[in-house]
Amino acid sequence: MAGHDIFRLRDVTVHYGTRPALEGVTTQIPCGALVALVGPNGAGKSTLLRALLGWLPLTRGEIRLGDKHPSHLNPRLAYLPQRLEVDWDFPISVREVVAQGRWPSLGLFGRFTATEWERVDRAMEELDLTALAGEQIRRLSGGQQQRMFLARAVAQGADIFLLDEPFNGLDLAASAELLHLFRRWLGQGRTVIAAIHDLPLVRAHFSHAVLLDTRLIAAGPTIETLSDQNLDLAYHRRIPVLGARP
Repeated sequence: MAGHDIFRLRDVTVHYGTRPALEGVTTQIPCGALVALVGPNGAGKSTLLRALLGWLPLTRGEIRLGDKHPSHLNPRLAYLPQRLEVDWDFPISVREVVAQGRWPSLGLFGRFTATEWERVDRAMEELDLTALAGEQIRRLSGGQQQRMFLARAVAQGADIFLLDEPFNGLDLAASAELLHLFRRWLGQGRTVIAAIHDLPLVRAHFSHAVLLDTRLIAAGPTIETLSDQNLDLAYHRRIPVLGARP
């Protein structure tokens, strides 16, 4: 599916009460790419992720997934929350979290079968978590916690991964491990869309970017989207522009 657009957005507008969180965003997001959602705090990155998942009502506009309207029940989509949103003291094991990825397919009265557990265990093996299956989730490192949620998404059968600040709180080794995983997924035709604040990381590793400041500033290949001129517009000169003259 490389070369096709997995999402098509037309005039996407989201308000929280009277406050605009996204305003008139029209763009396409390519399939089989590493796509970064970039912009200052409050630019609408997390809002756009939730809109793509179908979790937020649109004030105006339309989002299409391929030729279908997306919804949060669509099994192809999977969401990775910010680690700050998770109750790490909840008494649940790594394997139990990964098994949550199978719940949407089971339905209200479905039961786990041996086949379902095999899918869970294959996802854990892919993310190198087999030895940690019985651990309580707080005992994991930051990188292991991220891989646990990604394994849950893999168990779900997802091929489109929407991630909210996946590198926050990770050390360099864990970040490198995550990037290696994303590149491997691209070879399998999977798509990663991530809200990220780290511009050097985006420049170095992401093929495409969507630059927001409530409205769309630019979208496309990263090197073109994150030009000095576009960053000036998005950040209102609140940060030093990479490569700018003193």
